[in-house]
Amino acid sequence: MKRLLTILLLLSIGLQASAKAPRLVVQLVVSSMRAGDLERYEDNLSEGGFKRLLYGGHYFPYSRYDYQQTTTPVALATLTTGAMPSMHGVIGESWFDYTDNSLVRLTAGRRGEGGYHLVAPTLAESMRHHDAQSRTVSLALDATSAIVMGGREGEIFWIDSASGEWTTSLYYTQSIPEWVARSNREGYNLSYLLPDWRTILPKEQYRNTRHDDIHLTVETRRKGAQTARRIQPQTAGEKLCYTPAGNSVVIGMAKQAIAQFELGKDQTTDLLNICFDASRYITQAYGPESIEAEDALYRLDKELADFLTFLFAQVEEENCLVILTSDHGTSSSYDLKEEQPTDRFNAQQFRVIINGFLNVRYGTGTWVLGYRDQSLYLNHNLIYERNLNLEEVQNEVAIFAQQFSGVSHAVAASAFRSSYFSNGYARRMQNSFYPRRSGDVILNLIPGQIEERDLVRSTSGSMYGYDTQVPLIFYGNRIGANRTNREVSMTSVAPTVARLAEVAVPEASEGAPIEELMR
Repeated sequence: MKRLLTILLLLSIGLQASAKAPRLVVQLVVSSMRAGDLERYEDNLSEGGFKRLLYGGHYFPYSRYDYQQTTTPVALATLTTGAMPSMHGVIGESWFDYTDNSLVRLTAGRRGEGGYHLVAPTLAESMRHHDAQSRTVSLALDATSAIVMGGREGEIFWIDSASGEWTTSLYYTQSIPEWVARSNREGYNLSYLLPDWRTILPKEQYRNTRHDDIHLTVETRRKGAQTARRIQPQTAGEKLCYTPAGNSVVIGMAKQAIAQFELGKDQTTDLLNICFDASRYITQAYGPESIEAEDALYRLDKELADFLTFLFAQVEEENCLVILTSDHGTSSSYDLKEEQPTDRFNAQQFRVIINGFLNVRYGTGTWVLGYRDQSLYLNHNLIYERNLNLEEVQNEVAIFAQQFSGVSHAVAASAFRSSYFSNGYARRMQNSFYPRRSGDVILNLIPGQIEERDLVRSTSGSMYGYDTQVPLIFYGNRIGANRTNREVSMTSVAPTVARLAEVAVPEASEGAPIEELMR
């Protein structure tokens, strides 16, 4: 009888230990990583980097953002709030204010760069409100990425686009910490920049074959490479964006942040958000089929292995929860077939033609305010001045827009305001619609079609699988190795982490905690 009680007591202690909240949560977001990339490049990945997480954690290969507007700020907002764009209000980096026709930037606050226009609270905010001793840190190359992940509070840093140095804003603090300032003075970030970008593996080991700027270990350039398309960044910040050095400086800053802020050193759960924006810049510029994109992944893999070793030397693996995912996937390169590239949607031309159409219908005027992220913004003030019905004008424009090559669907905002769509393309478009900020007419391009932009071969922002499906892994904190093949909504990430950390779920969260991870 005594032996049975002892066994039950040990089991009870074991269960309590397994349910212990992590002291540190580290969220890694590799921008533009496709759902199958880890398996595609597995043979060249190190055991201590991505494969350590892939085979040592709980892997959800069929995770998805269930809406159309799969761009970085929108997806990061979903990842950190647990809500759809229709709830969290982030529809892009900018939009138009219908009252005064001004352009509004998401991160432009009353005191400079900050979270002023963020609507829904983030996981970082929930953790700090739960316990004021909780430290939350968000790092990224782009200000928008760092701010959206962190929200209105915490330690938030990004790279100055001109100098390549770490910075923040008065919105968060009066000055950057001395250790960050010292790193800037010593040119620590710029030390990662090399004269040439060279592959780290022999040519024959790469799955991809296209390349433009990278120097291979055998041949120096691809025959027939489009030299006119070469990326030629001008500032230090731009150079970091378009080379693997951008990911290196973020990894380096993350290590310093863990040590300097003493993350995970007490019983209060801390949070470290890291977004690798350079992966997106490289994929957009060179395409996901390029050796540049592949080599950048391998370099990040090696640095991730070193980072994880450092991390678990600071905080025991059982007390640390690591999440690996992406903000979105990416399309195939429009010029994958160089002899016959895919047509791209000319947004500027579309805007001009729509304005001309409305000039013919209702008289001369500036009818179109602008175009942002497949959304057309009309001049409401002019429409009301001419005593026109806004809904009728929106519908006319939507019908006319449907005739453009590359447009699969064009839906007026009035349809989303007055109707509820439970399935199909309209449901995903409605999930991206936020009435106060979204455009008057929203477009959905045909599969594979992207907007025409200089030096952009591939991009995201659609409702199709190549953009919406991303990898998702939970590692550490006694979670254990597993794989779940059902589809998981990315709105579930924030509430799942909140539950595991034993803090309140972000207030606007719509997703349910992932049941396979609940203890």
